[in-house]
Amino acid sequence: MTDNEEDDWEHVAVLPGTVNEHGHSFQSLLRGLGDDLSFMSWRDGVLYPYSERLDLEGIKAGALFDFAEMAKAGVTTAVDFFYLHDRGNQNDLAVVDAAREVGIRLVLARSMYDWAGGAKRYQETPALAERNFRELAAELRSNRMAFAQPAPHSVHGASPDMIRAGFALAEEFDLPLHIHVAEGRYEREQTIQRTGLSPVAFLDSLGVLSSRTVMVHCVWVDEQDLTIMRERGVKVVHNPSANAFLGDGVAPVRQMLEHGVPVCLGTDGGCTNSRQSVFEEMRMAALMAKARATDGSALNAEATFLMGTARGGEALGLPVGRIAAQHAADLVVLDLDAISLQPAPTAAKQIVYSMQPEAIRRVIVGGVTIVEDGRLLTIDEREIVARVREVTADWTVPERSPALTE
Repeated sequence: MTDNEEDDWEHVAVLPGTVNEHGHSFQSLLRGLGDDLSFMSWRDGVLYPYSERLDLEGIKAGALFDFAEMAKAGVTTAVDFFYLHDRGNQNDLAVVDAAREVGIRLVLARSMYDWAGGAKRYQETPALAERNFRELAAELRSNRMAFAQPAPHSVHGASPDMIRAGFALAEEFDLPLHIHVAEGRYEREQTIQRTGLSPVAFLDSLGVLSSRTVMVHCVWVDEQDLTIMRERGVKVVHNPSANAFLGDGVAPVRQMLEHGVPVCLGTDGGCTNSRQSVFEEMRMAALMAKARATDGSALNAEATFLMGTARGGEALGLPVGRIAAQHAADLVVLDLDAISLQPAPTAAKQIVYSMQPEAIRRVIVGGVTIVEDGRLLTIDEREIVARVREVTADWTVPERSPALTE
């Protein structure tokens, strides 16, 4: 349009695009395989063996699948905490290419992993992980839609040397540092047994907690941990659906906010959630906070909406998640006549508590419309479905214990 042209969008609400602060794109291909399992059964019986089956084309198919679903759900910026490196960056760049084809903005949180108990293709030495991150960052230096950020996997998946190497990269490049922290009870207990410290306190002892640290999950943290988190200025990514799906528990989000710890939202991997929507995570976050506190006022719709938008952009250090000057033109346009946004006087609440996908009329990233009336404009969805079917054609659901109702 020229400066004098107008486009009538009729009866709509225009929102900032949502920011999915944590995910694992390839895991969408595993959806359904690990449902109704404990974390360890899911990890050892599904995640590890099935991730070993994916070649370059399978990894890209999974990313296309994952990002397409996100885009249709109003996600305009996604973090892919990616660790299928095969000791290089070719797989990482396939994920970047998938994001480009779908049209969403991507942060490739390049995982740094050296635990011998994990799949071999995840593993790198600290020196190799550092070299590969530098090469990936150089490759993406001029890309305004894809960004590399360092991501030591976790206290159990990355050695102290690996975690320190990741933090040094974050400091040198002036970037956030992503790391899984205290997702399950076992991790807290294991870390205390090995080090005498909680996961948060252990990371603090390594000198890697600061305002650039983005801690994913933080389900099993206590008052002392929250004090450390506040004092160091860390940020938290809350993944309510995934934490519930795997039975990990409910993160103390209300207490985090009371301590002044910023919280944003993530879906986590598609096989530990089964829905890739930040609007869904807003609803889940609010409801689970209320349930945990036995207080309906524990977390309101407005605060939760900010967690899925502005707080995500702030944690990433990117100008996204707000409709404001000097920010990206990433927008979600809602149909205010949609059934799920009624009644009209309380539509702002319905966005968090009742909205269904049919209310999303348009998704815009960087000023370019990528979704219109529920349909992707950038890539043929039938092609994505065909590629997913090809990759997963011979996959079978692992045997598991009979249901309690049998």
